[in-house]
Amino acid sequence: MKKIAVLGLGKVGTLVALLLNKRFEVTGVDKEAPHYSFDLPFVVAKGDVSSDTFLSDLFDRHDAVVSALPYFLNMKVAKMAHTKGIHYFDLTEDVETTNYIRDLAKDAKSVFAPQCGLAPGFIGIVGADLANNFTKLRDIELRVGALPRYPNGLLAYSFTWSPAGVINEYINDAEVIHNGTRKMVPSLDGLEYINIEGQEFEAFSTSGGLGTMCETYDGKLDTLNYKTIRYPGHGKLMKFLMYELILKDDKKLLEDILYKAKPPVKEDVVYVYAVVEGWKGERLLRDEYFKGFYPIEIEGQMWRAISWTTACSIAAIVELVADGKLAKEGFVKQEEVALTDLLDTENGSYYKQFD
Repeated sequence: MKKIAVLGLGKVGTLVALLLNKRFEVTGVDKEAPHYSFDLPFVVAKGDVSSDTFLSDLFDRHDAVVSALPYFLNMKVAKMAHTKGIHYFDLTEDVETTNYIRDLAKDAKSVFAPQCGLAPGFIGIVGADLANNFTKLRDIELRVGALPRYPNGLLAYSFTWSPAGVINEYINDAEVIHNGTRKMVPSLDGLEYINIEGQEFEAFSTSGGLGTMCETYDGKLDTLNYKTIRYPGHGKLMKFLMYELILKDDKKLLEDILYKAKPPVKEDVVYVYAVVEGWKGERLLRDEYFKGFYPIEIEGQMWRAISWTTACSIAAIVELVADGKLAKEGFVKQEEVALTDLLDTENGSYYKQFD
C-alpha cells in the first residue's frame, strides 16, 4: 500500500491525511478547496464523489481509500473500491452502511474496514482487550462522551463533529445484548447517571457504537451495551426537539438549528470508559478502563480531542493493514484489532500521551 486517497477534508479528514502523509503518498479530496491557516503538505484535488467517473479515475491511481465523508455517501465509495479492488476504510456509525459494506467484502480481494473511528472503533478495541483477560464473560459496558470542556446552556453541548451523524445516532435504534439475547432498543433510552472524578454526567443508548460486537459476543455473555455520555439534561431536550416538535422528520432543519445554536468549540474533551465483568478462573472480577483525552498539537497545529482521537484511530488501522498485522482481504471487525498493536503504531501512540 503506497498511494491513499482521503475523501472529505473537514477537520478529521484533513488530520487523517496529514497523519498518513508522513508514510504514504496521499491525495486529499473535497468538493471545495479547503481553507486552513497552514499549508497542506499533501496533494489536494477538487472533485464530486457522487460522480462514478470521478471516483473510477481516482481509484485507478490509488491503493486504498479512507472515507471521512458523511455516512450517507459511503455506500457509493465502498462499491467503487470493491470494483477497483482497493482497500477501504471509513468512520461510519451507520448500521445500514456497515451491513452493505460487509456484503461487499464477502468476495473482496482487498480489505474493507468500516467503523474505524472513536465509537465505533477505538472503544470496541478497548472493550475487547479487557474481555480477552476473562475466562467467562458476564457483562461488557462501553461509554464514550465527546463534549465541550466548558459547557453552557441547557443542551450543554457543542457540535465538534457532524450534526448529521449525531442526529443519526440519536434516531436509529441501538443493538444490545440484554439477558443473553440480541435485541434492538430505542436510542436516547436507558438513561443512567455517571460520576467521573466528581463531575456528574448522564449516558443513554445511541445507535452504532458497538459496531459488530453483538454478533461477536452473542451467546457469550448476559449484557453488552454502548451508551453516549452527555452532561445532565441533554437527552431529555433532544427527545423534546425530535419527538415533541417532530423535527426527526426534517433532519436538515434540525441539523441547521443545532449547528447554529451550538457551533464547535476549541476546548473539548473525550471520555472513554469501558467496564467488563466476568470470571477469571473461579473468581468473579471487574476490570475497567478510563481515559480523558484533550486537545493536542500535531504537525505544528492544535487539534480538538474529538478530531485527533478519531483520526488517529483510523490512521492506525491503515498502518496495521499496511504492515500485514490484520487481514489482507475481506471484512475487518474492530474487536479483532489488538489494543497493544494499535497503540504501538505511529498514529496510535498519540493515545499514550494520556497514560
